[in-house]
Amino acid sequence: MSKQAIEMPCPICGVAGELSMMTHIDEIPYFGEHTQITVMCDACGWRQSDFIPAEGKKPGGWTLNICKAEHMKARVVRSSSCTVRIKELDLEVKPGTASTGYVSNIEGVIDRFMEVIVMVTRQSYVEDAEMDVIKQLQEMHTTLLELKEDPIPTAVTLEFLDPHGHSQILHADAVGRELQPEEYEELPVGPEAAVFSNEDIAE
Repeated sequence: MSKQAIEMPCPICGVAGELSMMTHIDEIPYFGEHTQITVMCDACGWRQSDFIPAEGKKPGGWTLNICKAEHMKARVVRSSSCTVRIKELDLEVKPGTASTGYVSNIEGVIDRFMEVIVMVTRQSYVEDAEMDVIKQLQEMHTTLLELKEDPIPTAVTLEFLDPHGHSQILHADAVGRELQPEEYEELPVGPEAAVFSNEDIAE
């Protein structure tokens, strides 16, 4: 693992001379060699991580129909440029300016969705939203919670869409494909602050 200073102000707090970048090269089974990049600011504590594969990747999509308990343990690599969807529930997380990459499993991805739903539900109560909206949120949460049962009562489809091709669902039942131009041109690409090429990392 190496660490080096970055001669630019922090994109969050604007303080100069406090940014540094840590890089770590590792091997992820079925995904290959990749470099984990973490940019951090010692002034405000901001951190941003991402994953860059050793080989160049094309815009790609991965889909897994979560229908059995073993799927919840499947490993995933989600880069900061990846849009994550659960089709049946019309749920979608797009990369924003603070998006960060992570290595987890399917259960970890589902937990992230559930946390957001709980937060939105609480806010809906505070704002005195219509009960139909709150009921819909509760039903989504229940469906996701039931994915941890064995057998799973209701299957859902998890989809990763990455215009940079750095993300993947690592399971034999997952289906990968190359995204078409009309698909990846509409996808957000996430933050720009921590985007580095392999040449930048090698310097």
